[in-house]
Amino acid sequence: MTYPVPWINIPVRTALAIWYQWTTRTELPELSKVSVLMRQRNKVENTLRAMQHAGPGTLQVISDFDMTLSRFAHHGKRVPTTHNILDHRLLIDEGCACNMRKLLQIYYPIEIDPSLTSEQKIPLMVEWWTKVHHLLIQQKIQRDMLAQAVQESGVILREGYEVFFDRLAELQVPLLIFSAGVGDILEEVVRQSQVFHPNVHVISNYMDFDANGVLRGFKGPLIHTFNKREGALLLAAPLPELRERPNVLLLGDSLGDLAMADGVARPRNLLTVGFLNDQVEERTESYVEAFDIVLVNDETMEVPNAVLKFITSGKDAK
Repeated sequence: MTYPVPWINIPVRTALAIWYQWTTRTELPELSKVSVLMRQRNKVENTLRAMQHAGPGTLQVISDFDMTLSRFAHHGKRVPTTHNILDHRLLIDEGCACNMRKLLQIYYPIEIDPSLTSEQKIPLMVEWWTKVHHLLIQQKIQRDMLAQAVQESGVILREGYEVFFDRLAELQVPLLIFSAGVGDILEEVVRQSQVFHPNVHVISNYMDFDANGVLRGFKGPLIHTFNKREGALLLAAPLPELRERPNVLLLGDSLGDLAMADGVARPRNLLTVGFLNDQVEERTESYVEAFDIVLVNDETMEVPNAVLKFITSGKDAK
């Protein structure tokens, strides 16, 4: 797969920001990678120093899962999301799979369309998720088949994920994974990757199985890409592990992911990292405006790992 050079055909203001990052010294050489874009490098470095000074005891990490912790593509082929993993003949028939793919072709372009506002997208995202969940419920999926489906799916977490998960666990920094995908599948992916540590918390769409282990519905309110603010306020804010941690490192691949930190009580420092995986030319400007750090077609955790190491290498670090 050939990827475009990030700074070609983007507005002058963004190009100047990129030039500035290349001509300014940084304590993190990883931030000078070709795939890294920043609009306000000084702000990023000041936030990093403030978070480092405060120490890991004040830090929490909030991350999306699909196409953020998991890869977008590998060897030129798309990596399955948690919903895509359910497209397995152990779980659903060909008719259901065909209908799910048709829905993807209709709604995914809407989800990533930079010309539409979140308000315009929300009812269509609800429509998409609801239709998919209805199709899945009709299949009477067996809970004890999920692990095998994950194992055979080809899902891959980003290179360096072990370092990221293990460092957070070592320092007892909470990792809140906030996903619009399927929580049961997400947990199984993390578990099979051997990084489901005690500090990991998941907020997602969970399946509801009957006494025989057959899918009969989904639990709780629907979580989709553009209502994570409501989910953060309702589900994340009450978690006691997060209440006294005002510094937040946020990872996402959608502008809607920026709302995942809205449930943080009295936030002090927030550093946002956005993975720009698709429609790079069309979405670069909006991502650079919204995220502190943008990673373009980067399938690794190299930059998040460097950021995490820097933040946690100061006060109270082990």
